[in-house]
Amino acid sequence: MLDKLGGVSEKSKQALLFRSTCTIFALFFYPMHLMTIHKYIYLLFVCLVLGACANIGSPEGGPRDYTPPRIVKTSPEPNAVNFKGKKVEIAFDEIIQIRDQQKNVVVSPAQKEPPVFKNLGKKIVVEFRDELLPNTTYTIDFSDAIEDNNEGNRMDNYAFSFSTGDVIDTMQISGIALQAKDLEPMQHMLIGIHSNLSDSAFTTLPFERISRTNDKGEFTLRGVKPGSYHIFALNDMDGDYKMARSEDYAYIDQVFVPEVQEYTSQDTTFTFDHRVDTIVTATHWEYLPNAVYLPVFNEQYKTLYLIKAERQGRNKVFVQFSAPNELPELTIIKPASHADDWYTLERNETNDSIFYWITDSTLIKTDSIMAQLRYLKPDDLGNLVTATDTIKLNARTSSSQLKQAAQEKKEREAWKKDLEKLIERRDKLLAEGKDVTDVNYDIDAIKEKLAPKRDPLKFDLFKTGTLDVTDSIGFAFKVPIQSIDMNQIKLELMQPDSTWTRITNVPLTKVSDTDILRYYFQMPVQPEGNYRLTVDSAAFTSIYGVTNDSTGVSLKVKSLEEYGKIQFHVNSGDSAFVELLDNRDKPLRKVKVENGTVVFDNLLPNTYYARLVKDTNLNGVWDPGNYEQHLQPEEVYYYPDARKLRVRKNWTSEETWNIYETPLNLQKPENIIKNKPERKKDLLEKKKKSSSDEEEEDDEFNSTGFGSGAYSGNKYRDYQDSKSNNRTKPRGGQNISR
Repeated sequence: MLDKLGGVSEKSKQALLFRSTCTIFALFFYPMHLMTIHKYIYLLFVCLVLGACANIGSPEGGPRDYTPPRIVKTSPEPNAVNFKGKKVEIAFDEIIQIRDQQKNVVVSPAQKEPPVFKNLGKKIVVEFRDELLPNTTYTIDFSDAIEDNNEGNRMDNYAFSFSTGDVIDTMQISGIALQAKDLEPMQHMLIGIHSNLSDSAFTTLPFERISRTNDKGEFTLRGVKPGSYHIFALNDMDGDYKMARSEDYAYIDQVFVPEVQEYTSQDTTFTFDHRVDTIVTATHWEYLPNAVYLPVFNEQYKTLYLIKAERQGRNKVFVQFSAPNELPELTIIKPASHADDWYTLERNETNDSIFYWITDSTLIKTDSIMAQLRYLKPDDLGNLVTATDTIKLNARTSSSQLKQAAQEKKEREAWKKDLEKLIERRDKLLAEGKDVTDVNYDIDAIKEKLAPKRDPLKFDLFKTGTLDVTDSIGFAFKVPIQSIDMNQIKLELMQPDSTWTRITNVPLTKVSDTDILRYYFQMPVQPEGNYRLTVDSAAFTSIYGVTNDSTGVSLKVKSLEEYGKIQFHVNSGDSAFVELLDNRDKPLRKVKVENGTVVFDNLLPNTYYARLVKDTNLNGVWDPGNYEQHLQPEEVYYYPDARKLRVRKNWTSEETWNIYETPLNLQKPENIIKNKPERKKDLLEKKKKSSSDEEEEDDEFNSTGFGSGAYSGNKYRDYQDSKSNNRTKPRGGQNISR
C-alpha cells in the first residue's frame, strides 16, 4: 500500500510504517481491565498519532543534490570480451535521462543502421541493429549526456566498451577541436581516425573509429588498436563519415602512434607537529597522445553557377553567382536600337554580385529586354568553360506599386475635370465682368498638382554632429553619380579667431573602384576642429540627370584627450597583423606588425579584445587551409587578458604579448566566446559562494589546459609536459585488458 503513495520520499514511508506498527502493538497489549474512560482517552491519542502520520505533504527541503548518477550494474560487464549479444543494459541508482542523444552520443565503429537507445527509468538499453564485427572493440561514448532526472547532475565523459573478440583495445587519443579563424570551441563535432595513411582515405573511406567533441571542443577516441593513424575532425553534414569540400573539417599531416605511459606520484601525510608521517607512492597510466589540436576550417569552396539574372525596376539589372567569378559579359539582343554604353557598372570585389544601372532611355522604357549573358562555368571535370545563357529581363512592378499608380491616375483625372470646370466658370465670370481672383487661385493650385514632380537627388553624410578623429567627411548616394561640381561644395574650418577658412585642393574621391556610391574628402579631420559644410543645388548630378537640393551642416571633432592608446610588443614575427575587436568579436581595426610592434591609437574608452593572424601569404586577410594542397589554415592567437585592454581617456596601455605563453584553448576571453560550454548547476552554485578573483585549486597533474598537457601554440604537435620526470619507460603499444 505504501508503494502507491505519490510524492513521498522513502524516509517518510519508513517513518509512517514504524509509527503505525508501534500503535498496533500498543492497542494489542492495552490492559482490558482498566476503566472504560481510560480506553477512550487512549484510543483518542492513537487516532491523533495516526492522523499526524497519515497527513502526507511535500517532502521538506534539504541540501541540494550535486551527486551525478551512479552505475550499479551493467550487462555485459564493462570491457567484456567475446560478447555475442545484441543488447547492452546499464542500470543506475536513480532515474536518469539521456540529453540530446543525437548530438552527444556516438557508437564506434560507426553503424550503418544506428542502434536503438531506450531510456527506461533507472536503466539505459542499447539494442544493436547492425551485425557486430568479429574481433572488434565497440565503444558507446555518452560524453556528458547522462544526467539524473531531477537536478540534472551529469556524468562526465562516460563511455562503455566491450569486445567481440578475445582482447579489448584500450588505447586512446585525446585533444581539442577549435575553429581555426577565431578559436571557438567546436561542439559536438565528429572526430575520426584512419590507419590507411593515403591522402584519399579522408575523402573516400568512412572513419575506422569515431568520437564527438563535448561542449568545450574536447574529445577522446577510445578503443583504439595499436598502430599508426591520421586523425581528422569533420562536420559530417551528409552522414557518410567522409570529407566533402563544402564541409568544415580539420586534418594533421602528422602520423600518431597511440601508446601508454606509466608514471608514479607521491603523496605525503604529516603529523600534528608537521613531521612526515607517511609517503604513499601511486602508479598511474597515461594514454598518449592526449593534446592533439585540430584547427577546424572551411575551404569556402562553392560550386560556381548562376543564381539569378533579373531586372530590378526599370533601370537596374542584377546578376548573382554562387561563388567568386570573372566579370561576365551582358549583351542586349532586343531591342536592337540602343546605345553601346547603355549601363553604369556597380560590383563587389569578387564579381559574384553585379548591378548594371541602365542609362539608355529606350531600354528603361522597354517592358521586356532580351539579353545574352556569357560567363565562366565548371564542366563535369571541374574545368572552367564559357557558358552562354539567353535571358529575358522583364520590368517587374509590384502589386502595391500598381495600386499606387492606379490611385494617382484616378486623382489626376479628377483634378483635370475640376480644372476644366474652373476654367469654364472663370470664362463665364469674365464675360459677366465679375472678379475672378478666387477662381484663378483655385486654378493655379490644381495646375501645381498636375505639374510633373521633381524628385531631387538625395544623399546621406557618413556621419553628422560630432566626429571622431578617425572619421571621414563624405557622402553616400542611392544611385551612381555622373558629375560633381566642386564649386558648389564648400567645406570650411573655423580658425582660432572664430573666422571661417575654406578648405581647397581636397577633391571628393570614391571610397574604392568597386564602391561607386560613396565619396569622401581625402583628408584627416583636425582634432577639436569645427567644420561647416555647404552643398549648393546642382552640386551633384546623377547618371539620370537628377540634381540635389541645397543643404548645410555643422560638424565638430572630438579632442585627442578623449582617446586612449594600446601598444603591443609581440613575438610573432612581422608577417602578421593584429585585429582590434569589440565585445562581439567583430574587427574594428587592423594593423600590420612592424618590428614586433603594433599600435592602436585614438581609441575611445572601452574594453577591447585583440586577435593576431600569422599572415603567411601577406595578403592582409586570414586564409583557410586546403586538404588537397596540404595547406593548414593560417594560425590565429588571442590576447588572453581583456582586463589589460580597458582603454581610458588620455592613457596608453603598453603590453608584451607572447602568443605561445597561454594554451590556445585558454586564449580567447570568455566574454566573447560564442560557443560557451554548458554550465553545470553545481559549479554555478559554488561560484556564487566564492569571489571571482579566488584562485582555483590545482589539479593532480598541474595541467594548464585541456587534458594533462595543453597545446602551447608551437605548431600542431607541441605538448606541454608539466608532469614530474619520475615516469617509467613507456610500455609501447600493447593491448591492455583491465
